[in-house]
Amino acid sequence: MRFVFALLAGVLAATSAYADVDPAVLGVLQNWSLPVPNTGSVIVCHGYGCNFRTPVGFSKADHARFAALMAPGRASPEAERRALAQTEAWFEKRVAPYAGTGHAKARSTGGSFVGGDPSQFDCIDTTANTTSLLVILDRLGLLRHHRVSTPISRLLTGGGPHFTAVVEEKRTGKRWTVDPWTHDNGQLPDVWPVERWSAGG
Repeated sequence: MRFVFALLAGVLAATSAYADVDPAVLGVLQNWSLPVPNTGSVIVCHGYGCNFRTPVGFSKADHARFAALMAPGRASPEAERRALAQTEAWFEKRVAPYAGTGHAKARSTGGSFVGGDPSQFDCIDTTANTTSLLVILDRLGLLRHHRVSTPISRLLTGGGPHFTAVVEEKRTGKRWTVDPWTHDNGQLPDVWPVERWSAGG
């Protein structure tokens, strides 16, 4: 009986933990057959279109690092966006030894790789990974001025979609991209107004 109560409590806690995450965000992750990330681990997509999936665990030391990186963001929405950029860059470096993506290059598309190149990211990989990171930061209580929003896409010059993760400023409702695909691994992502990103930057 105690086991049943403990199991029920765990289910209720998990349901409550994600109650404030936009269901559309969770739906995007589910459409990519990705589990809802938790504060203890994440599935890292790489190799183009999430062709390769590497689980990476997070320790209390990682949580402390997230908190330290995000701490300057408490001051204002602008400061939080700068902190998000720093945290996303650190996150890429943190998972790289496990996923083998330490030398991932900007704007990689995988057009010449049959079956995918596990050392690289396309924009679907980076969007999935960044959205997962944002959900984790939210679950850790580290997003004060923004909420996780649904990823968006645009058409690149010459054709083909380009996806990005998005956050929404709570006070104004203004949306901002968090897009690392346009930079080499571990560099700061493009944290831009959605309007600028959609227009091609």
